[in-house]
Amino acid sequence: ISGSLGVALYPNDAQNADNLIVNADQAMYMVKEAGRNGFGYFTAALQDAAHARQSLIRDLGDALPGKQLAVHYQPIVELATGKIYKAEALLRWQHPERGLVSPAEFIPLAEETGLIHEIGDWVFYQAIRELAQWRELLVPEFQISVNVSPIQFRERQGSDRVSFKGFKKNWLNALNGLGLPGESVVFEITEGVLVDERASVTDKLLAMRDAGIQVALDDFGTGYSSLSYLKKLDIDYLKIDQSFVQNLENDINDQALCEAIIVMAHKLGLKVIAEGVETELQRDLLVGFGCDYAQGWLYSKALPADEF
Repeated sequence: ISGSLGVALYPNDAQNADNLIVNADQAMYMVKEAGRNGFGYFTAALQDAAHARQSLIRDLGDALPGKQLAVHYQPIVELATGKIYKAEALLRWQHPERGLVSPAEFIPLAEETGLIHEIGDWVFYQAIRELAQWRELLVPEFQISVNVSPIQFRERQGSDRVSFKGFKKNWLNALNGLGLPGESVVFEITEGVLVDERASVTDKLLAMRDAGIQVALDDFGTGYSSLSYLKKLDIDYLKIDQSFVQNLENDINDQALCEAIIVMAHKLGLKVIAEGVETELQRDLLVGFGCDYAQGWLYSKALPADEF
């Protein structure tokens, strides 16, 4: 094992033992985030960051009741035809003072505090209401992808919301209530879900499969899970992470990786969606590799429902 050490010094960093320990703890977590197995000193900047973080957590608790959250939709384009009958639902937070807060900043806080359960439910219900309208007005086979956090798959003591029974009752019944078939929804999960072998996680994945809900593996190639999970859990789509797509024009290694992912996925009977497509050359390369779908600013940023 290795050690990550945080150091705080009396009297400059704190005036009593309790605060010294709190500050040393903050320094230790910075060492962990920097790669672990090292040491670091507490600084005033760390204290400012900790205060800002706590403030953001408090504000996040008010975001949903304060109607500060919105769901935007980014089209997923079928590369062979240019048609759009898929979209990804993406959460946006318009903070009353800070403006638009990045999901990369607030989603981890929502997961850490447990707010992700309530927020995740709200996003799902918003998305399927739009989906029901779009299937009626636009394309009968329209499909929406919804991101589901690994935290949402885990059991929580005394909470029906995230129990297996509650999952079926709340989410699957909501689909049925709107007359939506399971295949109208794709759950986007990360590899963190796949490596969690608790019964509650497996049960929920299997319940989704039984209901016809499809599954996309997001950020493929950036995690650590085994390829065997692709077969074991019956994944439908692989999403090539935008970090591979953004240098596609100039990096032959990224070209080789993207092409290999696409060929492997097709051999396994999976479809492939490329994220972060911003140029026509990126699109053309992906078409040449046989990629099935693409999304990114070349086509459109994520938009409010009416603009979408």
